[in-house]
Amino acid sequence: MKLSDVQRRLQAPFSAHLVGWKPTAFTKDRSRALLLAYVDARAVQDRLDAVCPDGWSFEIEVIAGASMPTVKGRLTVLGVTREDIGEGGEGTGSLNGGGTLKAAASDALKRCAVQFGVGRYLYDLPKTWAEWNDAKREPAQTPELPEWARPDFERSPGGAHIVQAMDQLRYEIPVDLDLQREVYRHLKAALQSLEPESGRAA
Repeated sequence: MKLSDVQRRLQAPFSAHLVGWKPTAFTKDRSRALLLAYVDARAVQDRLDAVCPDGWSFEIEVIAGASMPTVKGRLTVLGVTREDIGEGGEGTGSLNGGGTLKAAASDALKRCAVQFGVGRYLYDLPKTWAEWNDAKREPAQTPELPEWARPDFERSPGGAHIVQAMDQLRYEIPVDLDLQREVYRHLKAALQSLEPESGRAA
């Protein structure tokens, strides 16, 4: 397998529920925020695992003397390597505390992955002003992604909800076999309702 064989799968849009929104600016009363779309490092890792589970690796090197925790990341996918810098953000903790070095490593992974096309389309999304819930530190309502920024299966009514349920089942699969079969029957029926069979003989 070569990188060119999996490029389209790496570049594919993420499910909408995996896309988060972080503020880059606020109004004076913090009732509205200018939001930027992003995915977290776990989603990037899951994408790499899904496309080439045994074909990628990631290494970091701590950069000493930086004003904030900073690392150089090196991501190798199917023999091709890309490097980029990750920063831990503003923080008062040391490199060994506060989780800031971990944040730098996550930032580096995402920046390296973008060079392979993972999540690169998010840079094409316009920044969006939206109502902001400052108490919860999140948008009052999640912005809607345009059609082109969603995977094909989510462009059908109900598709996003089914995919979210399937993702959740990966981590919370029922132990009881009869319950597993019941979940399977419901998912199968839901998927068939999204893409009804055509051309069936009357």
